[in-house]
Amino acid sequence: MQAALSKVSTPTVYTVLFSFLCYFSSLTNGKLQAQNVPVNHYHFEVGSLLSTDQTPFWLRANQYGIVPLKGPVVRLQGGVRADYRAADSTGRRPKVDWGYVLDAVANVGVTNQLLLPEAHIKGRIGAFELYVGRKREIIGLVDTLLTSGAYAWSGNALPIPKIQFGLYQYTAVPFTKGIVSILGAYAHGWFENNGRIVQNSFLHQKYAYGRLGKPSWPFRLYAGFNHEVVWAGQAPPGVLSDLISVNGRLPSLLKYYPAVVFGLRGQGDRSDPNVTSLEDNRIGNHLGSIDLGADVNLRNWNLYAYRQFLYDDGSLFYGTNLADGLNGIRLKNRRKLAGESFFLQQLTVEYLYTKSQGGSEFVIEDPERRGQDNYFNQGQFIDGWTYYGRTIGTPFLAPATEVRSLLPQQPPGIVNNRVSAVHVGAAALVSGSIQVTTRLSLSRNFGLYSLPYPDAPTQFSGVVTIALPVSAFGGTVLSSSLGVDVGGLLPNSVGVYVGLRKTGLLTQGRAMATDKQLSTH
Repeated sequence: MQAALSKVSTPTVYTVLFSFLCYFSSLTNGKLQAQNVPVNHYHFEVGSLLSTDQTPFWLRANQYGIVPLKGPVVRLQGGVRADYRAADSTGRRPKVDWGYVLDAVANVGVTNQLLLPEAHIKGRIGAFELYVGRKREIIGLVDTLLTSGAYAWSGNALPIPKIQFGLYQYTAVPFTKGIVSILGAYAHGWFENNGRIVQNSFLHQKYAYGRLGKPSWPFRLYAGFNHEVVWAGQAPPGVLSDLISVNGRLPSLLKYYPAVVFGLRGQGDRSDPNVTSLEDNRIGNHLGSIDLGADVNLRNWNLYAYRQFLYDDGSLFYGTNLADGLNGIRLKNRRKLAGESFFLQQLTVEYLYTKSQGGSEFVIEDPERRGQDNYFNQGQFIDGWTYYGRTIGTPFLAPATEVRSLLPQQPPGIVNNRVSAVHVGAAALVSGSIQVTTRLSLSRNFGLYSLPYPDAPTQFSGVVTIALPVSAFGGTVLSSSLGVDVGGLLPNSVGVYVGLRKTGLLTQGRAMATDKQLSTH
């Protein structure tokens, strides 16, 4: 008898999560704090977002889905967290540890939302971690601070609730003396049903990355991959053809799970009433990236270079979409601030190209012409690689809700996935305490192979954020962001966000201010 994974629902996951939260919160008292339990942090932010039209791209992209497309709104955000305990004075730390995060956001105005961008409980035994819930993550070899977004998992959408087990940081492989280190994870997640056409779908995710070189070495090499699969589900009658579904149903039983995990082909058994001939290819929509990277210390700077090779079909296997990918260089200042009025901390430059997709033809019998990969779209999972309407991967590949309504489009799903984009990010300190960051991007956009944009509209998007510490409320950070969109892809718009953020420690029921963090923008 086959078991259906859909019997484990997202509410069940959150019931387990909050049971753990309540239990561990009850342990946070003076007695256990004396035993070096995790330190409990809090944060609270109040802010306002205004824009002349749609919220500008870099005011909302890669913000884990908490910034609405339409304003004005007032935003209230607050949360608590406890990370793993740090090593003691001898360099040792507990072999078994735990932590949690609970973060809530309320948007009030033209768009009214109550969101939980993070809510998870985590436990660690040695180098291995298990967590349940939503967690902010970026997956792939990229500069996580100023990147335009990792290809497959960028932090653009609300985090998907998952159960995940793995090595959460680079861990030395035994007998290599720390020269070879690995990290990785294996996860099962649940897509939303609210507003989604194909419902009760699952996420399968795994990734593995290796590092050659000790942290103390001046040069290190990196390589790895991530594998993302959306599978299972049910569409309303008449939405999916009987050629690709069974009365709208997609394979959801446990017996199909190995085929999902390993990407096995030839699953279209005509004697199996739960599959169609489409499963001869694979069960589910498989995508991800294969990544290479290197970093080197150059006296006062660290140079990090990376490349993500994209796959969303068989084109990468046959070598026909090698032109597509994300290329990046990051320069990070290794010097300490020494009283300069202007101190450049970091500069990041990236180039994303997704126009090839293996070519304009799709001939399944000819590997050289198996093109039209149609990134982040698939015939069964017509909502696209999205979660609550936001692209899960790079935000440059956009759904219909974000682009100009007059452009050719055929929602749902991603309507612009053939892109050529240059992105620059920079971070600096001014006068020793004023944090300035900027993100600037210029792109040409070609729509889809099946529905191209005739004029390949050009789009500029940029944001500048200034954050400075102020004495209000015992020490807070005041931040302001100015974002601009100008071009033919997105509505022309200017937007402003102003926020006041307070962070600190919670100990024995008292709040201790340790305000060192910047706004989420």
